[in-house]
Amino acid sequence: MSACAHTRFSDSAYGVAMHAWLNGRMVDPHEAQIAIDDHGLIVGDGAFETLKTVRGDPLALTRHLRRLRVTLEALAIPSPPESQIRKAISECLAAAGHDTARIRLTVTAGSGSLGSSAPSGPASLFVIVTELAPRVPGTAITVPWTRNERGALAGLKTTSYAGNVRALRAAHEAGAHEAIFANTKGELCEGTGTNVFVVVDGECSTPPLSSGCLAGITRELVLEVGDVHERALRYEVLTTADEVFVTSSTRDVQGLIRIDDRDLSSGPVARSIAEKFAALIAETTDP
Repeated sequence: MSACAHTRFSDSAYGVAMHAWLNGRMVDPHEAQIAIDDHGLIVGDGAFETLKTVRGDPLALTRHLRRLRVTLEALAIPSPPESQIRKAISECLAAAGHDTARIRLTVTAGSGSLGSSAPSGPASLFVIVTELAPRVPGTAITVPWTRNERGALAGLKTTSYAGNVRALRAAHEAGAHEAIFANTKGELCEGTGTNVFVVVDGECSTPPLSSGCLAGITRELVLEVGDVHERALRYEVLTTADEVFVTSSTRDVQGLIRIDDRDLSSGPVARSIAEKFAALIAETTDP
């Protein structure tokens, strides 16, 4: 693994240059190496966070790092020092120079066996920064697969993402940009990378964490600034709700204009909450 004076290359997924930091240094993404037996690769044993920048600063970084620690503790993976993580992000952002960037922070369990036995060595830490891609239209589909609200990974931000990849591929094949899951009880849960909110008769609700959904950072902030109730919701509410919107760290608050074959409008409740969220992050980038 070599030090890098030139850390840019084309990331085909986003069509923009990428900057990378791996285990203590900036690296050329073409030459970055992790061990072939790293558990993040072998069994998906790792945690990650996705952030965006606002005015050049990571948005809600303190909250993201707190959630990362929660996930790592649940996975029994040693957490790198917070100072090291912040340094890695800062160095990547300085190299990238974008006012609005997308930050992907990943911690894996490190080298280990080729099976499920936990590694005993140090964790691996890497940060990737790209320019934030334009936001896509808010369209979604429902899918036949479910979230397991009682599973070991319920509510955690882990790298075990194959189920999300499969569901999002189905959404793309259907001409949509997100897929929304129920849980095993037939309740509304979440999207592949979003939390879901519905408005019925003017009242805004979102599934509780007990549904198995991720404790989203934007979700958390919306609950603080908006008039929103956490409650168990039947999956079928997506067929009758007056408004449906999703939140994530890169989408902020985004109204859906279609679910499956049902057209929706981005209504007044979603717009009001989006305005309150925008006002919050206009005041501070680390709320």
